[in-house]
Amino acid sequence: MKTILLTGAAGFIGSKTAELLLKKNYRVIGIDNLNDYYDVILKAHRLQQLNHIKNFTFSQIDIEDADTLKRLFKRFSFDAVINLAARAGVRYSMVNPTVYFTTNTQGTLNLLELCKEHGVKKFVLSSTSSLYAGQKMPFQESLPVNTPISSYAASKKAAEVTCFTYHYLYGIDVTILRYFTVYGPAGRPDMSIFRFIKWIDEGKPIELFGDGSQSRDFTYVDDIADGTVKALKKVGFKIINLGGNSPHKLRYVIKLIEGYLGKKAGVKRFAFHKADIKATWADISEAKKILKWQPTVGLEEGVRRTVAWYLANKDWAKDVKL
Repeated sequence: MKTILLTGAAGFIGSKTAELLLKKNYRVIGIDNLNDYYDVILKAHRLQQLNHIKNFTFSQIDIEDADTLKRLFKRFSFDAVINLAARAGVRYSMVNPTVYFTTNTQGTLNLLELCKEHGVKKFVLSSTSSLYAGQKMPFQESLPVNTPISSYAASKKAAEVTCFTYHYLYGIDVTILRYFTVYGPAGRPDMSIFRFIKWIDEGKPIELFGDGSQSRDFTYVDDIADGTVKALKKVGFKIINLGGNSPHKLRYVIKLIEGYLGKKAGVKRFAFHKADIKATWADISEAKKILKWQPTVGLEEGVRRTVAWYLANKDWAKDVKL
């Protein structure tokens, strides 16, 4: 049985990835700092789904805490590290850029250094489609991403190049996954789909930045988890997009949510944020070729499942702070 260190295990993508790893008979050592960037009630809910599963061990550890990480690496012999611990969100990165670099960049460096010291030869890093701002669509991994327009994107770019350094110098096999707008049940409440479902259900106006014409390559969380586990494959050093490969306008998502809830959305409009991207669209040729991966859940079905999850868990999900 292979042992995987999974950081960000209480996170949206992390918890789904842990679930899939366990189903595939991996031993998962999950860590998360359980920070309050968004409501920790969701992180507690996700951990509840995992803690009863055999071969899952959880510890509250921050990847910025190098000393505690050292003790963890001495305690366990890891076959691979999947680093999903991250400060996410474009807008908040403008408010507190420092924490994005201390977590996303320095935290990644801490893990890579320990992989080097302990002979862990496989490293998977979650990165972001936000790096592609200003590039021609569909976004290919070969595009130059040297002009990040948010602190979030910049911190992820720094993490990516640090991974290459450790691959080049120490032979660590690295897969970098650039995720595209992940959504689904128990999703992040700072992202549009969770917020829109809650607001529309409660009869409150949704907060819309721009006119809703911006499009995103929405990707269902189960598909993302599947691609993340497949990224444990030996590749040398590869950057791979994981996206739905079918961008949709935000106003279409709102219509889907209205239909599944049977309620009409009120809208409170704000100016489009300077650090946001107008559109995203993943070229997933590399994922198909290297990982034998492609998305299986379309937007309509994914939103339906997400609304159904919210309604089934509304007794506590309604209290999630946005």
